[in-house]
Amino acid sequence: MLSYRSKPHCGGQGVYIRHLTRELVRLGHDVEVFSGQPYPDLDEGVVLTKVPSLDLYREPDPFRVPKLREFRDLTDVREFLTMLTAGFPEPRTFSSRVAKLLRARRDDFDVVHDNQTVGYGMLDIAKAGFPLVTTIHHPITFDRWVVLAHAPFKKRLTLRRWYSFLRMQGRVARRLPQVLTVSESSKRDISKDFGVDPSRIQVIPLGVDEVFRPPTAPRVPGRLVAMASADTPMKGVATLLEALAKLRTERDVELVLVTKPSPGGRTEQLIERLDLQDCVRFVHGITDAELVDLMGSAEIACVPSLYEGFSLPTAELMACETPLVVSRAGAIPEVVGPDGECADLVTPGDVGELYDAIAALLDDPDRRARMGAAGRRRVQEHFSWHAVAVATAEAYERAIERTRNEQGDL
Repeated sequence: MLSYRSKPHCGGQGVYIRHLTRELVRLGHDVEVFSGQPYPDLDEGVVLTKVPSLDLYREPDPFRVPKLREFRDLTDVREFLTMLTAGFPEPRTFSSRVAKLLRARRDDFDVVHDNQTVGYGMLDIAKAGFPLVTTIHHPITFDRWVVLAHAPFKKRLTLRRWYSFLRMQGRVARRLPQVLTVSESSKRDISKDFGVDPSRIQVIPLGVDEVFRPPTAPRVPGRLVAMASADTPMKGVATLLEALAKLRTERDVELVLVTKPSPGGRTEQLIERLDLQDCVRFVHGITDAELVDLMGSAEIACVPSLYEGFSLPTAELMACETPLVVSRAGAIPEVVGPDGECADLVTPGDVGELYDAIAALLDDPDRRARMGAAGRRRVQEHFSWHAVAVATAEAYERAIERTRNEQGDL
C-alpha cells in the first residue's frame, strides 16, 4: 500500500491506512506500507517501508530550506524547486520514488494499492505489470474552488500554483484501471472533475474504529464540539462561530474545536471580533481515548462543512451516540442517513438554519437521546473496518484477474 503522507493527524488518509491495513492482516494478507513523511502509526503485523522526502512541510519549520547535503537525487531537486515556486510537489515526487523502489521488487507483491497519490509514477507501476488499485477519497478540486473563493485577490495566483498538482492527478486518474472511493458523492465528483469513467469506480465506505463508544459519564450541559480545521474555509467554522455568537446571548454554551488554529488566523480574528473568547476552546494533540471522551462529553456535535468526501468524524461521533447538526453537503447526508433520524441537516453556510437547529436540539433532551441511539445503530450496521477490508480484498482479486488477462493478451 502506497501513501505519500500517512500519519493520522494529517487527516483521513492516515486513518484509512492504519485501520485498513490492520484489518487486511487480520484477514490473513501480508501488507507492506510504503510512505513518505509524516510516517503512519501502524498496528502489529503491518510492515513499514519509509520513502523519505525532503519533508519540506514538517513542524515546526514548514517551507524550510534544506541543507545541501540533504539532496540525494534530481527528484529531491524537483521537490525543492516546486516548493520554491509555490507548488505542492509531494504526490509527484513520492510517486517517482516509490516507482523506482518497486521496479526492483516485482516478484514481492500480488497487488499495489495507491492511497490518493495519483502521481505519474503510478502509471509506471502499472506499466511494470503490477495489478494496481487506487483509492481517491475525493478530488481536491472542490477544496481549490472554496479556498480561491475566500482568498484575497493578491493571493489567488500562488494558490492556483499550489493546487496545480490537480492537473497531474486528473491526467493520471483518467488512465487508472481501477478506482475505489468512499461515497457516491465522491464517485460523482471524481467522474465529473477528473473525467474518470464511472464504471471503473467502486464505492467502499469507510469504517469506524471500535474505540468510539458511548460515554459512561454525564454529558456537559451546553457543550458543543466540532472537529474541523479552524482556518480552512471549507470546514465552515466561521458559520458555526456566527451561530454560536447568537446562541450565547440566550443560553450558557461552550464550543470545543478539535483543531490547532493558525496563530492570528481568520478563526482567532473572528472569535475576537464576535467576543467569544470565553466560550470557545481549542483542543489538539490528544490521544484517541481523550478524543472519545471529548466526543461523548458534548450535548451536540456540529459538522458545518461546505464539502466532505466522506466525513469520518461524523461517523465517529455517531458511534459515541452524540447527536448531530450537519451540513447538507458532499457525502455527509450519505453518512448520517435520513434527515432527523441520526442528525439534523442544514444548508451549508446558512447561519440562521444552523442556529435554529442547534437551539431546538439543545431544548429537546429526549430527541437528543433518540438521535444518538439511532446514530450508533447506523454505524454498527454500515461502517466497520472489517467490512471495508473484505470489500477491498475482493477489489484486489479483480485487479489481479484483470492484469492476468491483459498480460495473457500480449
